[in-house]
Amino acid sequence: MALKSANSTEVTQAVVRMPTASARKRVRWEERIVRVFLFLCAALSVLTTSAIVFILFSQSLGFFRKASVVEFLTGTEWAPLFNPPAYGVLPLVTGTLLTSLIAMLVAGPMGLLVAVYLSEYASPRLRRVVKPVLEVLAGIPTVVYGYFALTFVTPLLQKFIPGLEGFNALSAGLVMGIMILPTVASLSEDALYAVPNSLRYGSLALGATRFQTTWGVVVPAAMSGISASFILGVARAVGETMIVAIAAGQQANFTFNPLRAVETMTTYIVRIAMGDVSYGSPEYYSLFAVGLLLFLITLALNLISEAVRRRYKGARA
Repeated sequence: MALKSANSTEVTQAVVRMPTASARKRVRWEERIVRVFLFLCAALSVLTTSAIVFILFSQSLGFFRKASVVEFLTGTEWAPLFNPPAYGVLPLVTGTLLTSLIAMLVAGPMGLLVAVYLSEYASPRLRRVVKPVLEVLAGIPTVVYGYFALTFVTPLLQKFIPGLEGFNALSAGLVMGIMILPTVASLSEDALYAVPNSLRYGSLALGATRFQTTWGVVVPAAMSGISASFILGVARAVGETMIVAIAAGQQANFTFNPLRAVETMTTYIVRIAMGDVSYGSPEYYSLFAVGLLLFLITLALNLISEAVRRRYKGARA
């Protein structure tokens, strides 16, 4: 009898705690509102990207009515403001890739070494101090980096490299590498820190040294995140504007010599956008053509990053 009474009491309390029909209806409406809000946020990002792509493609058509796509992609002289004009974009592409390559030669190895040290060797106290200080570099305005490269790095390099021009790709690339170093180091360190400790303990238990464990087990296990940080650093270098505009110069030279002045795609866009270019002219539409090519390069880097991530993810599986 007592058991039946206890069960009856529990059932009564459960019935009392059940939400009413109005409460359930209110919860459903709240969930719908949240779902619609989240959908609108996602749709806004998609619409913004679609609008940018549409503007780039539509405005670039005005440029390609004056210049052929073959000349644009294969020409080695870029002088749209001259008479006669030249529309070969390769000098801008080589300038962009040259400065980006120099930047990654600095930020890639240094960023990985810093990440390995913070993840595997630094004490927790030192890690809490060094990582925020390192990330301060990412908060410095790029215009400051540009004048630092022009007024300090270039004169310093000229003492050791007599043939170095006042505006050059070398100093711009070196300083740009310092700028993107926090990005590569921070993302790589997060990837290394996410590797399970069981892999480390298993390697050490088999007799491997700490150095062998780090470079033979931990780094390969985090390679997807490390490669993604490298490609993100390349994308950041390709899209950089102020450092190359100030330190690399504004001469569209088709050269692979880092000692000479070069002009990148972003530098050209800034230079023409700030100049006196009439609306509807080929020079005006060339901004969108160069911007479209820059967008496609960045898209290709993102696709490569996703492919690398999937490859290493599949290999681990």
